[in-house]
Formats: sequence, C-alpha cells, structure tokens
Amino acid sequence: MAEIGFAQIHETALVRHGMAALEARLPQPRPPAELRAMPDDRYLSTMSLRTFRAGLKHRLVDAKWPAFEEVFAGFDPARVAALSDEDIEALLGDRRLIRHLGKLRAVRANARALLQIAERHGGFGNWIAGWPVAEIVDLWAEISRRFSQMGGRSAPYFLRMVGKDTFVLTSSVVKALNSFGAWEGEPRSRADHRAVQRIFNRWAAETGRPLCQLSQILAMAVD
Repeated sequence: MAEIGFAQIHETALVRHGMAALEARLPQPRPPAELRAMPDDRYLSTMSLRTFRAGLKHRLVDAKWPAFEEVFAGFDPARVAALSDEDIEALLGDRRLIRHLGKLRAVRANARALLQIAERHGGFGNWIAGWPVAEIVDLWAEISRRFSQMGGRSAPYFLRMVGKDTFVLTSSVVKALNSFGAWEGEPRSRADHRAVQRIFNRWAAETGRPLCQLSQILAMAVD
C-alpha cells in the first residue's frame, strides 16, 4: 500500500466542497483540561445516548432524551449503579422511553464499569483525557471490552461525541482510504486498526491536524 501524502487528499476535498464548506464541517477536539473537568454523569449520559442511537434515527432518540435524564436521575453513576433488576424492568412500561431491555440494562452495567474506572483514576474524565491520541484505537478496544453495547463503531463515536480526538472508520473514511491507496478493504481486526492508526499518526505529523479533522477531510474527499 502506498504511503500517500495528505496534501492530495486535502486538495481533492477542496475541489469537491470548497474551502469554506470544508472548514465549516471540521470538528474541534476538546482540550484535556475540559475532558478532565467533564462530570462523570455527562460521560454516562453520552455513552447511553450513543447506545440508544445505534440502529435508530438520532432525532428520534434525542427527542426522548429528557425523559431518559429524568428516569436515570441525571445519569448519576452511583444512583444508576444501584438500580435493581425490578427497577430496570419497570422502565419497560414508560412509553416516553425506547423500551429495549438489553440497552436499559446496559446503562446500569456501564454505570458500574464507569465507577470502577473513575475510582482508580480519580474521575472517568482523567482516564479519557490521559489516553494517548496516537494510540486511540487501543482506547476503542478498552471501551468495547469494559462496557456493554459499545462494540463496533460505538466506542469511537462515543469518544467523538465527548470531544476526545479520534478518527472514525465510517464507510466514507474506509472508501477514501481505499480510493487513495492507503488501505485495501475494510479494517476489521485490532491489528488492522493499529495499522490504520499509524497511517493517521503519519498524516497528523505531516499536517498538524487532529485525527478527527483528518477523518472528516477523508470522508469529504469521496462523498
């Protein structure tokens, strides 16, 4: 596979969309201090939002989210972790919610996992903020391993939602990697993810851009 420079990819995206449109769509990662300052309940809320968005229209889930905030006590991890099986099952009768038992149970399981990490690291945000961006795919793997309903693309999407710098292997990004000869096929294994990480790390060093912007420019170069 060719070691293509990012300038060609960037130029292709500019031709397709123009400078103003391209720059307007580039995300900005949060600085580590902001990630550390974010309360644990906001991390749990965002993780839960990602869980329920998976496979559904985001607007549908977002419209129901105030009710989720209410029934899960503002996603306070300690209060959610203490919910009983009966408490979770009772939520199936609340028509304001998306009544998916597996995902409702995942909220409690993830509150418990989050509390364990927060206790060890002095806050969940410290764990997220301290993870090296140059090894972000390993954080994907840790989140997928430790948390329920966070497999596939859910871990990188969650990180993008909270502002941690990451690329996301969307269909458009994979298409671009293939089109420009940087990668062949779809990266599936952890070894594949680490190999793609090295490509992104090289582009980050070349351009000075964060991973999230490189990812967006790749997508816009082909779609």
